Amino acid sequence: MGDVKLNRPARRATLVVHVSASAGWLGLTLGLLALAVTATTTRDPVTVEASVRAMKLFADRLLLPVALLTLVSGLVLSLGTSWGLARHRWVWTKFWLTLATTTATAFALRPGVNAAVTAAAGGEGLPDPGDVLFGPIVSLTAYVFMTAVSVLKPWGLTGRGRRQRAAARGPAADGRVRQTA
Repeated sequence: MGDVKLNRPARRATLVVHVSASAGWLGLTLGLLALAVTATTTRDPVTVEASVRAMKLFADRLLLPVALLTLVSGLVLSLGTSWGLARHRWVWTKFWLTLATTTATAFALRPGVNAAVTAAAGGEGLPDPGDVLFGPIVSLTAYVFMTAVSVLKPWGLTGRGRRQRAAARGPAADGRVRQTA
């Protein structure tokens, strides 16, 4: 997108999509955590199996589409607005955390839930309770952190952002007199 900026209606629509998808991802994670706590604290094998099967349904059908929608809408917002992707540390941090949690959802959380379902369905119980608890706890922590970062916008500009700002202000913007040859 480079220098192309979203017009106001497009920016607002994308922001609504991004915030809605992010809130959905947070809510799904809370649901997964509740199911994981239930699965790891009950002694009833039927409840364990039902809990991990519900986790699998959320993980297989909802988590990746919502995660990808969050990632893509965040990229569109960052590239289509003055915030930029690599201009502000808080945006850059959110991008990498979103990418990391999306990747972890696909390659760690989903396989762990699938293994738990297989074990519970076979009457073995949970092989390692941490396998179903760890993902939702880490994800929830990351999403709450990213929410706080979105609201507080800490840390200022990146080095690239400082260079872009200085270039936009012109050669004498830093108060120094430039010598020409």
